Parts: sequence; C-alpha cells; structure tokens
Amino acid sequence: MNDLLMELRQLDINQAGNWPAPIKIGALVILFIAIVIAGHFLVWQEQTDMLEKIRAEEETLKNTYLIKKRSAVNLPALRVQLEEIEQSLSAMLKQLPDKSEMEALLIDINQAGLGRGLQFELFKPAEKETINAFYAELPVSIRVTGGYHDIGAFASDVARLSRIVTLNDIAIVPGADGKLVFDAIAKTFRYLDEEELAKQVKGK
Repeated sequence: MNDLLMELRQLDINQAGNWPAPIKIGALVILFIAIVIAGHFLVWQEQTDMLEKIRAEEETLKNTYLIKKRSAVNLPALRVQLEEIEQSLSAMLKQLPDKSEMEALLIDINQAGLGRGLQFELFKPAEKETINAFYAELPVSIRVTGGYHDIGAFASDVARLSRIVTLNDIAIVPGADGKLVFDAIAKTFRYLDEEELAKQVKGK
C-alpha cells in the first residue's frame, strides 16, 4: 500500500502517457465518473426537469382533449337542453307583467279576496320595488279577515293567477266573531323594460 502511495506521489501529470497501465485505467475510470457526475448536474438535470414538465403538460392536454371530446359528443344533447331552458325561461318571462300591467295585477289580487267574501283591512304595496338582474319585485302587505275555508280558497286563487304571485310570511290568528285574520306579504314580479335593463348593465 505504501509502495502504491509512493508511486502515485511520483507521478507527473505532464508525463501521463508514461504512467503504468493499471494507473492509467484507474485514472480514466475516475475521469469518466467525474464527467458523468458533472454532466448530470450541469446538463442532464435541467433536461430531466424539462422532460418532467413536458410530460405533465402532455397529461394536462390529454385530459383537456378528453373533456372537449366528451362535450363534442354530447353537443347535440346540450343544444337540445339549451333550447328547452330558453323555452322555459321565455314561458316564465311571459308570466311576468310589464310596468303597465302591474296595476291590473294588484287589482286581480284584490278581486280574488273580495270574490271569496274576505274583508281587506290592509292592502299596501311597498313604496319601492326591489330591482334584480332582469326583473323587479314588489311586496304588497295584505291583511284580510274571513272564514278558514274562504282564506284557503283565496290563497289558492292567488296561486292560480295568470301572473306569478307568491304569498310569504303568512300568519293566521283568531279574530272577532269567530273569523280569522290572515296576514301575508304578496310578492309580485315584473320584467324590466329595455331602458331599465340598460341601466342594470351600465351599473354593473
């Protein structure tokens, strides 16, 4: 071992061609290993990271392709579904009165109660509408007195009106002469006209 160390110490790097064969082979092996390690950290590591990134992008593109392919296969069914939704929305919008018809709708609600023999103690539309995306909502405070069956029939008549009216915050308490007092908020709705829709879009 000492002889080998002495021999290595006496080696001249400038005379590498004259080194003994075993030492030449050992030096070449060490040099090869050093080159491989340096190449890994200086060149191949970056390329390996890039390859992993490309593989991840490829997987993402494959998933995107499959999603779009499924959508393309289902496109006719989705178009039919969209048409059905548009028809349903159109039918619902037709149930909403415009601004000029709101007064007639309020009269219809009032007539529904009078037609059942109910006595109105309160029928008060709110001073201001609540404006939503494409429709306006007008709450009407209602208080009527009458018999149980008459109140039930009135609620049923309101539900069957050609325009959408909902009864909310309902309270029924005993009144005088064996009658009942019916309190509720009747909400009526109307669609916004073009000017109001334009204001909504501008506001957003």
